[in-house]
Amino acid sequence: MDTLALLLQGFEVALTPTNLMWAFVGSVLGTAIGVLPGIGPALTIALLLPITVSVGPVSAFIMFAGVLYGAMYGGSTTSILINTPGEAGSMMTALEGNKMARAGRGAAALATAAIGSFVAGTIATLLLTFAAPVVAELAFLLKPADYFALTVLAFTSVAVVMGASRVRGFVSLFIGLGLGLIGIDAMTGQPRMTFGAAELLDGVELTVVLVSVFAVGEILYVASRYVKEEDEIVTVKGWTFMTREDWKRSWKPWLRGTALGFPIGTIPGGGSEIPTMLSYAMERKLSKHKDEFGKGAIEGVAGPEAANNAAAAGILVPLLTLGLPTSATAAILLAAFQNYGLQPGPFLFNSNPELIWGLIASLYIGNVMLLVLNLPLVGIWVKLLRVPRPQLYAGILVFAMIGIWGVSGSVFDLLLMAALGVMSYAMRVYGFPIPPLLIGLILVPMAENQLRTALAAAQGNLSVLVQTPVSIAFLSLAALFLFVPILVNRVKKVA
Repeated sequence: MDTLALLLQGFEVALTPTNLMWAFVGSVLGTAIGVLPGIGPALTIALLLPITVSVGPVSAFIMFAGVLYGAMYGGSTTSILINTPGEAGSMMTALEGNKMARAGRGAAALATAAIGSFVAGTIATLLLTFAAPVVAELAFLLKPADYFALTVLAFTSVAVVMGASRVRGFVSLFIGLGLGLIGIDAMTGQPRMTFGAAELLDGVELTVVLVSVFAVGEILYVASRYVKEEDEIVTVKGWTFMTREDWKRSWKPWLRGTALGFPIGTIPGGGSEIPTMLSYAMERKLSKHKDEFGKGAIEGVAGPEAANNAAAAGILVPLLTLGLPTSATAAILLAAFQNYGLQPGPFLFNSNPELIWGLIASLYIGNVMLLVLNLPLVGIWVKLLRVPRPQLYAGILVFAMIGIWGVSGSVFDLLLMAALGVMSYAMRVYGFPIPPLLIGLILVPMAENQLRTALAAAQGNLSVLVQTPVSIAFLSLAALFLFVPILVNRVKKVA
């Protein structure tokens, strides 16, 4: 069955009243958390995991997709109006967007951000629609050694790229690997690193770790640096639609931002920060109005916002086809799949097409919903910025505790949540990145299983790990990620 027929079936799933409601809920939640600084899609999905168990995977993932896309839209609002990025991917938007707002052109900045997000999100979703089945078919050709090499590439690239220090990145990764190995060994039946605690025989509950790291750790970090002061919110004046000149100056940056964001989003460690920075630099170089940069150039808003949303669709390609997360949000989405007993990858396209194609179709629907929500309702979203931070974060903490208790009913899990929350707070304070921990925790079962399968088939011969061109390519890329930065630093010192 061809891709278009499958996509039409996906629309049949996504357009049911129930799933439309969940898409709307996800879009509203995503926009709201994008507007609120310090709260991202990863934290929100982690908090929603305990309460979506009974919803069903199709509806839950349609809502999560709305949260992911909505956060990309909402992050631009705070960047433009109070010069505080709601999301890391909105940092570059703040440079020109806030200047435009202060010059009385906040409406045009918000409009080019929203329309650019819609254009980029739609094009990137089209690319996802046709690229995902092809990659999934190719994934059937991969052997256990290839999958192991792929996880090594993910570990290495994420640990090196994310964070200011490779050492801190690898320390975070190994903490995640250690947490992922706790429990009963599936092959030998022996308990590992349980320290005699019966509660750890089934391993560390993934939901507990996600909520601890993103909710508890983040709240402690923000509270420790909270300063009571009012953010100056620039009032939006004028009609929200752009002038003809604004359209003329925006449409090319939208397309260029999409072309940068989507492919970079698919690679491990790509994220949304890199393509938005590259897009801003490109627009500054190509613009005919270079003198406006730093004073409120609309290209500096249009390009990065398009790149930001395109990257959000890009992370879904390796996640859905290979089960490979390339960002913190993708890692939590992978955990959500595992929470429902599902493993993303090529087999999921055949075994559960309703979920995969319903999810992809919902991205088109969510994009339209978000455009409608963001253009005329900016005033409502701005009011969220008036919510006092202490009450907001206290409410999140209470919600996190209720969620964990509702899932497990275990005092041990609550204590573990507190301990891991304090640990993640300390990691933030000392500059240890969180994504490597999550990706290590989530991917270590796959890495271990594929390694042991490959070695068992080769009767323990380690050469099996480098016998296929695919595994050699992945391991070579991992080595490049690891050693090229070291060589570059040494060359700089010598020079």
